[in-house]
Amino acid sequence: MKPLRLIAFAACATVALAASPVSAQTKWNLPAAYPADNPHTVNLLAFAKDVAAATGDKLQITVHPAASLFKAPEIKRAVQTGQAQVGEVLISLHENEDPMFGLDVVPFVATSYPEALKLWAASKPVIEKKLEAQGLKLLFGVPWGPQGIYAKKDINSLDDMKGLKWRAYNVGTSRIAEIVGAQPVTIQAAELPQALATGVVNAFMTSGSTGYDSKAWETMTHFYDTQAWIPKNLTFVNKAAFEALDKPTQDAILKSAATAETRGWKLAEEKAGWYLDQLKANKMKVLPPSAELKAGLKKVGEQLTADWTKKAGPDGEAVIAAYKK
Repeated sequence: MKPLRLIAFAACATVALAASPVSAQTKWNLPAAYPADNPHTVNLLAFAKDVAAATGDKLQITVHPAASLFKAPEIKRAVQTGQAQVGEVLISLHENEDPMFGLDVVPFVATSYPEALKLWAASKPVIEKKLEAQGLKLLFGVPWGPQGIYAKKDINSLDDMKGLKWRAYNVGTSRIAEIVGAQPVTIQAAELPQALATGVVNAFMTSGSTGYDSKAWETMTHFYDTQAWIPKNLTFVNKAAFEALDKPTQDAILKSAATAETRGWKLAEEKAGWYLDQLKANKMKVLPPSAELKAGLKKVGEQLTADWTKKAGPDGEAVIAAYKK
């Protein structure tokens, strides 16, 4: 009888272990497109830590930086299909799906952080609804730095942009290339250093942080601080995965997400000037745009705003009207 008692004890122990908090632990993957020291990724790591602390490690989120799990354009689809439970993307990558996803990259609509925050407040309910229809729940949105032009030569007018091999990463940057007579080449952030090193592109428009991440000074000589737009990364969760969690865990995620959004906006604004200082420290010329270049870009902006409003229809008109109030 003794061996039977031992077997029974072992079976009870196995059941107890299966019911323990260890087995109740949920593990999620969060693919991200940017390096581990990029402010967006730093914020995601802090978010994951906050969620673990708030749930007593019941939910653990592993952040996969630098497009190591999925490439930037694949992340949203991966979360929709449940290949990853949560993800972060530059939302304008998906403007072809819906014009609302490209609002924050329409040039010169919002060019300062207060304006960008106001635009986010006006557009968030509509974007939230559109993501919801795709099986995604929005958690938070965080901005990049203002966008400027990187080049290997003086650019004093739109004419100086003709013929450039121009890095495009969304609809807006492709359209700018077309309008000014440059050649658009689609390159995501993780592939930018190699594209610069091999001469696949010789000019591009992005933030100080992406310029820093890609060591733009190794191939570029000029940065024109045009402050053309302030794009955003959105972090969202697979709706079914979120709804499968208990209410306290859901609440912990939403609370941590609200903290991450506030922290992310603060971090972006604080770091914007620092990144430009790093470009200067690495011998790049950081310059304001000339009056002629500024006027030319403003016309491009007006054309792209008209294009966008036409595509976005009533939703777009309503958001722009709310923003301008």
